[in-house]
Amino acid sequence: MIASESFVVVDWTDPGTHPGRPIAGLHVHRSDDEAWIVLEGQLGFQVGDKEREVAGGESLLVARGTPHSYWNAAPKPARFILVMTPRIHQLIEALHAGDRTDFAAIFEEHDSELLT
Repeated sequence: MIASESFVVVDWTDPGTHPGRPIAGLHVHRSDDEAWIVLEGQLGFQVGDKEREVAGGESLLVARGTPHSYWNAAPKPARFILVMTPRIHQLIEALHAGDRTDFAAIFEEHDSELLT
């Protein structure tokens, strides 16, 4: 992980054991942009009302205020870099902490909204 005052960069892998199942359900960040760089495999995205797949070597930027979701699009590992603001990183850490189940409230605390 690389962190600064303006962004956080994380290298993640999804094993591909549940292709098509959202890694992150449909949500929106009101004030923060987010970007993915796919290194290996293939990720599927819903951005607004459109779906697309992003393969290794490609990237995607989702602008603030845009509903989005993503998933591993194939039954094999996908490795990707996620570039996000510190607020989005704090949101993800809060969601993964596992000490709360009111996910909608966690999103709201980080200027975001869980849509599904």
